Amino acid sequence: MKLATLNTGRDGELLVVSKDLTRAVRATGIVATMQQAIENWDSFAPKLEALYAQLNDGKAEGAFDLDQSKLHSPLPRSYHWADGSAYLNHVQLVRQARGAEMPDTFWTDPLMYQGGGDCFLAPTEDIEAVSEEHGIDFEGEIAVITDDVPMNVTPEQAAGHIKLVMLVNDVSLRGLIPGELAKGFGFFQAKPASSFSPICVTPDELGDAWQEGKVHLPLTVHFNGEKFGEPEAGPDMIFSFPQLVAHAAKTRYLGAGAIVGSGTVSNPDPDGGPGKPVTDGGVGYSCLAEIRMVEKILFDEIKTSFMRFGDRVRIEMFDRDGNNIFGTIDQQVVKYQPKA
Repeated sequence: MKLATLNTGRDGELLVVSKDLTRAVRATGIVATMQQAIENWDSFAPKLEALYAQLNDGKAEGAFDLDQSKLHSPLPRSYHWADGSAYLNHVQLVRQARGAEMPDTFWTDPLMYQGGGDCFLAPTEDIEAVSEEHGIDFEGEIAVITDDVPMNVTPEQAAGHIKLVMLVNDVSLRGLIPGELAKGFGFFQAKPASSFSPICVTPDELGDAWQEGKVHLPLTVHFNGEKFGEPEAGPDMIFSFPQLVAHAAKTRYLGAGAIVGSGTVSNPDPDGGPGKPVTDGGVGYSCLAEIRMVEKILFDEIKTSFMRFGDRVRIEMFDRDGNNIFGTIDQQVVKYQPKA
């Protein structure tokens, strides 16, 4: 099934969304919010699935035309947001950009940081930034939402706790990252609020595109109206979502509504190079940092700037028949203005 959150108040209202994303119905007769649904998933999921079937059959009472601009991120806030870095091509390029080697352990032990989950951006909400000098970047990713995950689960056990899948724009301030990491304590200011796709789906909605805990479809990114990247999300994901969830739960419980991200979707060039832009026959990129590093490698000159005020990014995923699965993240960067 497909679910969303209407942007009404801090936690919004849970919606059930039709398969083609054109219609929706409030789920408040069953459960009020996404967080409440995920906390009692076994109880509420069958009722939500029945409503989903009614909606797709045109029989759901109170159904209405869906306006995605009225939606928040599926979870407007989360008790736990942990983002991995499962695409090591991205890790290698970005570390190379700041002159850091990639240790061999990265192939066996996932990278992960804990982000701020108190207030996510809506999928069409402006990205407010204090300064262009901070190196504003987008990062197209995939994420999962779990129910309650016990401590020290195996990846096989973790797979059963993955309930929903969605897309992410993990906004990064690249200019602040080196200084923060140099302190030896990880990201904080360099990782402002993320946004998530307006629709989240149960893994079964992905059909055979969901295999081995990975989404085997391309992630489509447009930057200022031009196609910027369409990397495949499956083949180069070194750590699956069950592995990432198990890693996050190695020494702690994950509460229901925990979000675990994949990291930036990234493909190396099949010929062994660092990857190619879509304008050069490649699959392109899901963030600006990668193309900047590729430019440095190929031309010894960085030609692409980070995001400026007024720039816009769009992130989507389509099935093999061209149907939009998760709706559209569509955001513009604006200068932060203090509220009166």
